[in-house]
Formats: sequence, C-alpha cells, structure tokens
Amino acid sequence: MSKRYFTIGMAGHIDHGKTSLTKALTNVDTDRLKEEKERQISIELGFAPLYEDDELQISVVDVPGHERFIRQMIAGVAGIDLVVLVVAADEGVMPQTREHLDILGFLGIRAGIIAITKIDRVEEEFIELVKDDILSELEGTVFENSPFMMVDSLSNKGIQELKGLIIDTLKKQEMRDAKGAFRLPIDQVFTVKGQGTVVRGTVYEGTVDEGQLLKVLPDGLDVRARQLQVHHKPAKSAFAGQRVAINLSGVSREDLERGEVLVSSDHFIVTNTIDVAIRVVEDLEHLVKQRTPIKCHIGTTEVMGRIVFFDRNELKEENGEILCQLRLDEKIVTKRGDRFIIRRPSPQETIGGGWVIDPRGNKYRFGFETIEELEKKKVGTPSERIRAALYEAKSLDIAELIKRTALGEETLKETLEDGQFIKYSAREYTLASLIENLGEEMIDRLSEYHDSNPMRPGMNKAELLQAMQNIAPKSLLEYIIEDGINKGLFGRKGQFIRLSEFEPHVPKNWERRTENMLQALESDGLKVAYLNDYIKNAGIPDSLAVELKRFLEDQERIVSLDDQYAWYGEHFTEAVNKLREHTGSEFEVPQAKEAVDLSRKYMIPFLERLDTLGYTKRVENKRVWLK
Repeated sequence: MSKRYFTIGMAGHIDHGKTSLTKALTNVDTDRLKEEKERQISIELGFAPLYEDDELQISVVDVPGHERFIRQMIAGVAGIDLVVLVVAADEGVMPQTREHLDILGFLGIRAGIIAITKIDRVEEEFIELVKDDILSELEGTVFENSPFMMVDSLSNKGIQELKGLIIDTLKKQEMRDAKGAFRLPIDQVFTVKGQGTVVRGTVYEGTVDEGQLLKVLPDGLDVRARQLQVHHKPAKSAFAGQRVAINLSGVSREDLERGEVLVSSDHFIVTNTIDVAIRVVEDLEHLVKQRTPIKCHIGTTEVMGRIVFFDRNELKEENGEILCQLRLDEKIVTKRGDRFIIRRPSPQETIGGGWVIDPRGNKYRFGFETIEELEKKKVGTPSERIRAALYEAKSLDIAELIKRTALGEETLKETLEDGQFIKYSAREYTLASLIENLGEEMIDRLSEYHDSNPMRPGMNKAELLQAMQNIAPKSLLEYIIEDGINKGLFGRKGQFIRLSEFEPHVPKNWERRTENMLQALESDGLKVAYLNDYIKNAGIPDSLAVELKRFLEDQERIVSLDDQYAWYGEHFTEAVNKLREHTGSEFEVPQAKEAVDLSRKYMIPFLERLDTLGYTKRVENKRVWLK
C-alpha cells in the first residue's frame, strides 16, 4: 500500500484558538454541538480533513481544552500521530497547556509543532516573551526541539506555512501498522436515519473493508461493517491512521458506547488486570498510596480501578519509571505497548501515565522479586517475549502468541523461524529447549517405571500422558513420544511405551525360582496341574504371581488355557501343529481328542483358547481353521 494515512491533534488551553486554527487550516467548523456554539468552547471531539494527495491523507482532531472535558481530550489524543500545541500570544502558557503537555508525553506522542496563535493581538516584542516562556516549559519534554510557527486564524497569517510544515513532517514519518489485525477504539456512537447504527473513531492499526465481519469488545458482539465513510465520503476500505465512520449491522445504538473497541480478530485480550510501567507528573499535589482509586484512560476507554505497587506503599515525587499494576473495575481491551493516562477521580488530578507491559497481569507478592520479573517483561526482545510466553504456556498457536506477546504477525513469524522455536503440529509452537527438557522428564519417568515394574512391556501411553498432564499439553507430550520413537529413544509395543534399551525381565532375586517353576511345567507336558500350584511350589509369593504370569505370557514362555491351566509355550505350539496335521479344514471335538490325545478337562479350554487367538472359529458343533 503506497498511500499513507495520518491524524494530527490540536491541543492546548481553552480559548487559545484551537478550533479557529482548525477551521483556518481545513475550512471546517468542528464546533458542531449547540452548547459548543453557545459557550464557544469545544465539548466533544471535532474532526476535519486537512490534506490529501496520491501519497498522503491527513485528518485533524480538535480536542477540548477545558479541564472538565479532559476525558474527551485524552480520547482524541490517543490516536494521533502528530500534535500541534496551540498557545495564544496574548496569554502564553496556562495550566491546561502544562497538563496537555504531560498527557501528550505520557501517551508517547513524539512529533510536535508549536503554534503561537492570535499574533495580531500583541506587539512583536511580546511574542518573543511568549516564545521564551514556551521554551522554558518545553525544556526536558519530548517537544523541546519542536519547531515554532506564528499564526493568526482571522487574518490567515502563517496558516499556509503551518499546513506545509505539517505535511512535510508527516511525509518523513512512518504510519501506523496497517498489516496487523484491525482495531478501532470507538469514540462516537450515533444513529443515521434510514441507515442504523454508526460508530466513529481513528483506526489504531490494521485495515477494515466494507462488508467485513467484526467483533465489538469487551462484550464480544458480532457485527458487520455494512458501509464505510472517510470524511463523509464512501470508502471501500479504511487504514491505520484514518478517521472512519462505520455503519454496523447486527447491533443497535443502545448496545454500544464510547470506549468499546471494534476488532477483526480474536488476537486482542480482554482483561481487568494489567502490568504497567508509569511515570508521574512533576508537580503531583496529593500523595498516591497503595491501592489508591484511579481513573484509567486507555484508547477511548475510561474505567475506574486501583493502583497496586510492589516496591513501595506510596509515592509523591518520582522522576523514574515505576513498575506496578492496575486492577480495573471493568474489562478493557488492550495489548502490550498501549499507552494510558491515570487520573485521581477526587480531587481531580492527572497522576501520570505509561504503557502496558503485560495485559495478562497476575497477582504477585510484594517485593523486589516481582519488580525483577516485571523488569524482565518490560525490556524483552521479540524473541524473549515469545520465549517467556511459551515457557509459561508450553504450547501456543499464532493467534495466542500475538495476544501474549503483543507482536505484529509479520514480526512474530519472522522471529519464530529461529531454531529455538519448534512448530510441532499444524498450528502449535513450542521451545526446542522445552522439548528437550520434557523428553528428559519422560525418560526419568519411564526409567522409574521400569525399575518398579521390570516385567511389564512398558508404561501405558495413556498413563504416561496423564502423569505429565500438569506439565505440558497432551498434544505436545504426544509429539515428544513420537519424536523420541523416531530418534530411537523410546520403543513402543501396542499401547505401551518403554525406553529403547529396556527389555522386560524377571527381577534377579526371582530368576532361579521362575526357571524352576517353568522346568516343572515343561516336564508335565500337556497334562498339567493348576498354574498357581507350580508358582507356590517354586516359592514365588502371591504378590508377584499375577505380574509374573502376565510377563511369561507376553514372552510366550507359557500360554494360558483358562484361569486355572497353562502350558509351557513350546508344548502349546506342538499341540497346535499336531492338531493341524491330523484334521482337515474343519473338525469336531472327538476328532481333536483323538488327534492330540487329551481328556475333555484340557481339550475344551485348549480349543477355546485357539478361538481366542484366532487360529480357529467355532461354527455350530465344528471348528474351522483360520490360520
């Protein structure tokens, strides 16, 4: 996409000429409400198109300057790419100017232009004093090196020069991410007669298309973008950085409100506990204590909550960044890197602002160990963030990784190409080191199982998966088993998994007695006693009998006829061969007794065992050979 889209903001003290300057630049009066006209102040956000050519489209948002309308101001500024800080030449820097500067800094606005307005009202010498006053206020802020423009909205002095500077500045600036999932924090909801519900906002990221299915968060309402308008003109698509109005189907005006977020995917997290990094204003008037009630402004959302510290119980003055947590009263939509402002609800005061480290905050212990963990989260590279997410969850797909790391899909996929990450199924990723560690854990468990159960062919796969289900997801464990079999680490027999070098065996202290028992069974041929009698006569305890019998059957050293009798393995094979030689394709019991010379006591269990093993099949009074 070659065309780029930006939204700039007008900020500053009440009555310093923001709305007049916007009208001079765009020929649009953004004071649209009756009460705004009557009181000559901006109450709601006002928007207007500033400039458009084949490469660039620029919109303007005029944010309210009055202290009582700070909520709308924050909602408007949150989506802008450049700010024009408006200062009237006849008044200079005012308290609201300073608060707006703080808010702009906390929200991460980096590009700025200082517009000194109403220059026709004062002498030129006074303008220089105002300029010096502004420079001293800007010192140490992100705007200290911003260019100055002298303008007068009534006479249009400097207006075209200011407009040219805005365009030139934005031509050198990167636009917001249009490749990621679409996100639009809603700042206006209204109804158009004959059209239905319309929402408006600045596209934070991604692209939205006419007809696209969308979701309203945090409630999860499904809607469709029936029509799009950009500056009152129909549009097929809207891109990151653009102001857009979207006519939604599937929802009524009463279902929506400012602060909700329109999204195109499930990548976005709905949460009420966020780990954050904040800075506080220099002239904080009131002490902020542990769990102080706060009002959090993030995107266009305003929500009450409390601030939770892990390394202090209060703060008054602090120059550095503080790692802490916001626990909110309502769910919000956010991701790593989002900016926010926190204010004291009463008495009203801006406390500070910052950015979201992790939208999935947990409850942590008070202490520096928690701060160290938050510090690691804060500075993480894309690779470190993916690693941390996978280490915690063990296995994640792309959608969940985007949620947990707040990385764009393109950056995420590029980073996942590193050999430390393994795509082990059609969708799931994990860590190579985790596969290695889980493989070692599996080896240890199998080794312990073999030591405890040396006569068993291995551990039942379902039992092994269940034993490790609290360590990793089933799909990952199954992959490790298959990978281990392919690499020769594990062996498999039916549903049993074993270490490749393991062979089932009788415990050494019972080997001699087992051989004595087998010799006695072998010497008795086909006319045997009860199997349990052989086991007891050999001095083998009952506790070992069931396990030993199963093992000897698996090894084909014995073949059980039923619950009481068993033959030595070679004798059973000889009996089968003898029966086959002296019968045709089918036979009856009398023929079998004659062929093998057995009484009914042994013959019936023998023939039923042949049926069970698939050698024969009973059809009425006859048996048919199958193999």
